[in-house]
This record gives sequence, C-alpha cells and structure tokens, in this order.
Amino acid sequence: MPRLSAVVLSAVIGAAIAVPAAAQWKWSDKGGQIQYSDLPPPAGVADRDILQRPSNQRAPVFALPAASAASAAPVAAAPAKTVEPELEAKRRKAEEEQAAKAKAEQDRLAAARADNCTRAKAYARTLDDGIRIVRSNDKGEREILDDKARAEEVKRARDVIASDCK
Repeated sequence: MPRLSAVVLSAVIGAAIAVPAAAQWKWSDKGGQIQYSDLPPPAGVADRDILQRPSNQRAPVFALPAASAASAAPVAAAPAKTVEPELEAKRRKAEEEQAAKAKAEQDRLAAARADNCTRAKAYARTLDDGIRIVRSNDKGEREILDDKARAEEVKRARDVIASDCK
C-alpha cells in the first residue's frame, strides 16, 4: 500500500509540474531552431511552424487541406494584436510630451534669436551713426572705442544680424 501511495503521489506531482509546460508556445523559427515561450510567436512565424499552443487556445495544429486553406487564408492573415492599449497610450503620451518639449525649445531659441536680432540691429545703428562708444576695460577704466575697435564691433554686429535675423 505505501508503494502505491508513493506512485500516485509521484504522478500527481509530475502532472502538477507539467501543467505550466502545457501553457507554453512552441514554434520553429526561420533558422529551424525550436523556440519555447509563454508569449505567442512573432507575427512573421507561419501557422504551420507553430508546433504547440497553450491548451486554452482553440486553433488547429494540423495542416489544412489545399481546398480549405484558401478559405482560411483571411483568418490566418490577420495577426493577433499583442500590444496592450495601456502601453500604447503611455507610449503615445511620452511621444507627445517629447514633441511638446522639442517645440518649447524651438520656440525659446526663436525668441532668443529675435531678441539678439533686435539688439544687434540697434547696436549696428548706433555704431553707424558715429556715436561715441565707451566701455570698461579689465582694470575697470573707461575706454573710448577707436576706429579699429569700432570696425571690429560693426563686423561682429553684422555677423549676428546675418545669423539671427532670418
């Protein structure tokens, strides 16, 4: 009697261990390798290459005859949607946030360019009018721009106008 109990107990344990394996997908990939997964195979795997499906899936494992294969083609052609709506919504939201950030950065740069353009044009007008320009040197002393320094400032202002006033 104890031996029979041990055999029955072993059979029950073996069956309990094998139940998760029955919920596995088994298919042959393009290279002929056998693949196992708890998720369905990728969309590119042909139905004839799927060797095992979970027991809760209702699809034939045998090959269809040639006559009924044509009628089953529209059903087989529609791949099962594996993307979860929640994940898709999160992905779309992240893309929208990223696009909004990029747009805000572009707007900020455009505003900075417009401000630089306005300032450079005003400075160039001041330089062209011949108004005396005074600035402080490294020692904190006031210096008046000479002709050479004025020409450099005019060139710099025109470069800013060329790059930011488009």
